[in-house]
Amino acid sequence: MTDRTGWLRLIRGAELAELRADRAELTALRQTLAIERQAVQHTADFLIRAETTVELLGKERDAARDDLAHALGELETLRDQQLLDTEDRAALRALLRTARRQEQRTDRVYVLLRFGRLHSVHTSQDEAEAAAESAGADRAGWMSGEPGAALPPACEVPWRIQQLRVGGPR
Repeated sequence: MTDRTGWLRLIRGAELAELRADRAELTALRQTLAIERQAVQHTADFLIRAETTVELLGKERDAARDDLAHALGELETLRDQQLLDTEDRAALRALLRTARRQEQRTDRVYVLLRFGRLHSVHTSQDEAEAAAESAGADRAGWMSGEPGAALPPACEVPWRIQQLRVGGPR
């Protein structure tokens, strides 16, 4: 029996060594599992943060699109307003020119007569001469009377420019 007992001890010793190896392997697997669980937890946390970030970015994108649409609407309104302002400025310039012309009215007009009949009225001698020339008058055929001298009757002169005072005495 002593042989048998020794053999049992050897088997038990071998089993014990095997159990110790299994235990060491199991401990290593538990450590590996714990590390993998941590990695999975970190990955899950990362995915949750990534989902949250994607949702926030989507909301920010939608808000930016709304802001862009609003800005484009304002831009269109401002362009329309600018066109109106440009038209208003042009109309105001025209009114200002008209007002300045009215302020610059002279106290005289130049009447263009053809054989004593009224042909047209002008604000300057040059305008009256240009109108007469465009109606066929000869540029060299102007009659200039001496100041204070009597002029021939208007019905005898083909083209005549006569200066007249407008309004009463000043």
